[in-house]
Amino acid sequence: MDYKKKVEAWLASDEVSKELKSEIRAASDKEQYDMFYTELAFGTGGMRGVLGPGSNRMNIFTIKKVTVGFAKFIIKTYGEEGKKKGVVISHDNRHFSREFTLEASKVLNDFGINTFIFDALRPTPELSYAVRYLGAAGGIMITASHNPKEYNGYKVYDHTGCQLVPDQIQPLLDIIDTLGDELTLTYKPVADLGKQVTLGKEVDDAFLKKVHSVSINKDDKKVIKVVFTPQHGTSSVLGRRLLEELGYEFYPVLEQCTPDPDFSNTKSPNPEMPEAYEKAIELAKAKKADLIVTTDPDADRVGIAFLDSKGEYQLYTGNQTGALLIDYVLGERAKRGLLKPNSVLCDTIVTSTLGEKIAAHYGCSSRSFLTGFKYIGEAMNKADTTHEFTFEFGYEESYGYIFAPFCRDKDSLESLLVIAEMTNHYLLKENKRLDQKLEELYLQYGYHINKLYNMYFKGAEGAQTMKKILNDLRTKPFTSLAGVKVCKYEDYLKKEIHIGDKIEPLIGFPESDVLRFFLEDGSWLAVRPSGTEPKCKFYYEAVDSFREKAENKPDNFHKDLLKYIGL
Repeated sequence: MDYKKKVEAWLASDEVSKELKSEIRAASDKEQYDMFYTELAFGTGGMRGVLGPGSNRMNIFTIKKVTVGFAKFIIKTYGEEGKKKGVVISHDNRHFSREFTLEASKVLNDFGINTFIFDALRPTPELSYAVRYLGAAGGIMITASHNPKEYNGYKVYDHTGCQLVPDQIQPLLDIIDTLGDELTLTYKPVADLGKQVTLGKEVDDAFLKKVHSVSINKDDKKVIKVVFTPQHGTSSVLGRRLLEELGYEFYPVLEQCTPDPDFSNTKSPNPEMPEAYEKAIELAKAKKADLIVTTDPDADRVGIAFLDSKGEYQLYTGNQTGALLIDYVLGERAKRGLLKPNSVLCDTIVTSTLGEKIAAHYGCSSRSFLTGFKYIGEAMNKADTTHEFTFEFGYEESYGYIFAPFCRDKDSLESLLVIAEMTNHYLLKENKRLDQKLEELYLQYGYHINKLYNMYFKGAEGAQTMKKILNDLRTKPFTSLAGVKVCKYEDYLKKEIHIGDKIEPLIGFPESDVLRFFLEDGSWLAVRPSGTEPKCKFYYEAVDSFREKAENKPDNFHKDLLKYIGL
C-alpha cells in the first residue's frame, strides 16, 4: 500500500487515538513517509524503533501484530503444551512499556496462552532466567535497551530463555508476513482463554541467589567503596539489594534510581557514552569511591569507571573491562582447578582478540559469533545438550558479560558482582588498581586498542546509503589502510574468506551484512549496519607492542577508510 493511503487509513480509523492522529497531522511529508514506508523489522536485538504512529513505529498496533505472530509461533512450535507453559513478559522504564506489556499479555491470553508478567519493571537477564525457572515456552522483553527516550522495543525468547536466532525467527517472520496490515488486523479469541499470572519476589529471590553463585572470592574483606546508578532503569531495586547483600559500602545515584521514561537526570542512559557517568563521578569524588558501576535501562549491559593509580577517575571500554574479567575469572578458576580441558570462552567477531589470548594462556579455547548475544546464548544451549564443550565466560565489546549458564542473555547483575569483587580483590591482595592490572596484561600480550565509530544514516535514504557502503567495499575492497597491507578479509553475507586471489568458504556463521578485514600488523577492522539503530558501525582493533603507536592507529585507519569510500 502506498504510504499516503496508509496515512489516510490511520487518520480515518476509529481505532487510532487522537494523540496518534495529531502526531500524523503535525508531521512533514518526509516524516510521514518514514512513519509508513515500511514495517519495523527484527534485527540483532529484536524489533526496536521510535515511538509513534505508523507501520514503521513502535505503537499498540505494531505490538499487537507481532504478538499475534508470536502467539501463532508458540502454538505451532510447542502445541497445547506451549499454551499451558505460557510466556513470561517483562519491561523496562520507557514510555508505553507497561501498556505494551499488558497488550502482549492480552493477545496471548486471547489465543489460550498463559502469561506471567512482573508486578513492575524487571531486568532483561531476570526475564531470561524466569523463562527457565518457570519452565515457560517463551518470553517477551519490552525494551529499547540504551536507545534514547523516543524509542521502545520488543525482544522474543524461546523456552531456554535465549533470544531467537535466525533459524528460529524465520518461521515467526513468515507468520507475521501473512497477517496483513497492522491497523485492520483482527482475530477471534478462543473459548478457553489463557490466564495472566503476576510475578513478584519469589523470582527475584531465586534469580539473585543464582547471581550470588558466580562469586569466587566472596569471603574477601570488603575494602572498596562503590557508586552505583541504574540510569533510571530496571536494575534500581535489585542492583542496590545485591550490593547491600554483598556487604560493600555503596552509594546509589538517587536521582537516577527513579524509573523515569524521559531519563531526566542523565545525559545518556548508554554505558558506552562518557556523559552517562557525570553525576556518578561527582558522587564518587564526594565519597572517595573506588568504583563506579552503571547499567543500561534494561540492565543487560554494564559500564565502569574507577579510581586509578594516579588518583583520577577513568572509564574503561567493554573490551578493556572484558579483558580484566577474563583474566580474573579464568585465573581464579584455574587456581582452584575448576577449568576443564574443553573449557570455552565465547565472544563476537567484533570483540577484541586480547580476551582470546588471555583465555589461551589459561588453556581455555575461544569461539567467536556474530554480533548479538543470542548467538552466545545458543552456544550455551549447545554446551548443555551436547557436552561438546564447557561454557566458562561469554562477552561482547558492547559491555555485555555472562559468567554462568543460569540465564541466556548478558547479565549486568552478575557483572556488577564480579566487577566489584575483582576490584576489591586486587586492591586488598595486591594493592593494585584496575589500570595497573590492565597494564600488566598489555605488557604480556601487547597493546590492543579498540575504537568504535558510528555514522548515522536516518530514514529510507540512510538505509540505502548504508547498503551502498557495504556493496562498494565488496565490489572494490581496499588492499591497504594507512600504509598497512590487508592480508585477508571475511564477507559474512557471501560467506567467503578472501586471501589474495584465493576464495575459501566461511563456515559456521549465518548470513550477515558484515565485512571484516585483517591487516598484516595484527590489527583488524569490521564494518556492519546496526541491527537496532539507523547507523553504520566501524570497528577497529590496533595491536602494537608500543602504546602510543597502537593508540594512533584507529584514527588513522578510520580517516583512510572514510576517504576510500568517499565519506
